[in-house]
Amino acid sequence: MIIGKDIIEQNNKSEVENFNSDYAYLSDKLARSGANVSDIVNKIADFQVAIPSWALGAGGTRFGRFSYGGEPSSLEQKLDDVGLIHALTHSAGAISLHIPWDIPTDVKAIKEKATSHGLIFDAMNSNTFQDQPNAKQSYKFGSLNAANEDARAYAVEHNKEVIRIGKELDSKSLTVWLADGASFPGQLNFQTALAKTEQSLKEIYSDLPEDWKLFIEYKPYEPNFYSTTIQDWGTSFMLANACGDRAYTLVDLGHHLPNSNIEQIVATLMYKGKLGGFHFNDSKYGDDDLTVGSIKPYALFLIFNELVYGMENNPNNPYPAWMIDASHNIKDPLEDLLQSLEAILIAYATALLVDQKALKEAQQNNDVVLAQDILQNAYRTDVRPLLRAARLQTGAALDPIATYRNLKVREQLISERGLNVKATGL
Repeated sequence: MIIGKDIIEQNNKSEVENFNSDYAYLSDKLARSGANVSDIVNKIADFQVAIPSWALGAGGTRFGRFSYGGEPSSLEQKLDDVGLIHALTHSAGAISLHIPWDIPTDVKAIKEKATSHGLIFDAMNSNTFQDQPNAKQSYKFGSLNAANEDARAYAVEHNKEVIRIGKELDSKSLTVWLADGASFPGQLNFQTALAKTEQSLKEIYSDLPEDWKLFIEYKPYEPNFYSTTIQDWGTSFMLANACGDRAYTLVDLGHHLPNSNIEQIVATLMYKGKLGGFHFNDSKYGDDDLTVGSIKPYALFLIFNELVYGMENNPNNPYPAWMIDASHNIKDPLEDLLQSLEAILIAYATALLVDQKALKEAQQNNDVVLAQDILQNAYRTDVRPLLRAARLQTGAALDPIATYRNLKVREQLISERGLNVKATGL
């Protein structure tokens, strides 16, 4: 299914009058406060978030999975689904593939399909957290940290294979997330496991093309519940430094213990020039992989405040790679992703409204009350008209979810693909 610009324009007609009124009111208000409204709208229009291939089907828990029908059963269909999201929002211009779930059989055809949807290939993702059919080695007791040298070499070679596939697709980065760790005390030696992980990452890094980046993800627990080898941002940062200048830490919002100060982590990494990528989701208890902004929208805003500051003031840090990393257990996956994109752009837009000069003066004067007001005044601004202005400017839908439903996209996908289908890799 393809959604053309003419169809979107037709759906926008009923929304334009209300939009014009809302935008005129907000832009006048912001202009009076000194904000450059057109510059903010342009920045929103330019902001692109990658969609991971594994987020396009129904997710699940350890206890069950409930299909939504019409799920993509091939890489080609996954590209079509991201193309639908991008057509509706013009904010999802990249797809992040997971290997071996998404190995293309015809690279030329896959690249042509991606181009037809206006998509590029974002970070490639390796998989050493589960054994694949006919695998020669098992990751049951570790991959890059494995005591078994054959298993470790097997995991290293897999990552090198992912790089080779990514080069064919014109990707420019590799994300490594490890499930390696222990569920019981004494199961492994912490120092030995860390040393082997560092050695493995260095071997992978040595195969990285000169214009590529290596993103090292971290997670405090799960699937191992006593320890994980790369358990926090400090360990990831240390390993990235050990690998080289093109290795960076990747921050996933769900990969923190409750009440962690994620915005401070972001600020520290950008100050050191080592924040490479960012995975968006939300959580109540742990790594819940919920819709972005559904639980802690103010925390998301505070994180974006640091991201915006870092992008302006830390030229030593590369522009971060943005991606949504969520699991869609009871929602239509595409609607969930549309909601997540909206929440991300709202947080970004409100962070752009923060008067950084006034905030710095308040901080210098130890005016805690004023500093809080500056942040919260920006946060409490309804910036949705700015998002709609950016969408209208790029030819996207003013209200992506309403348009998605008006066009009965899910019903059409079910009609084309069937009801009892399962997304590859899930």
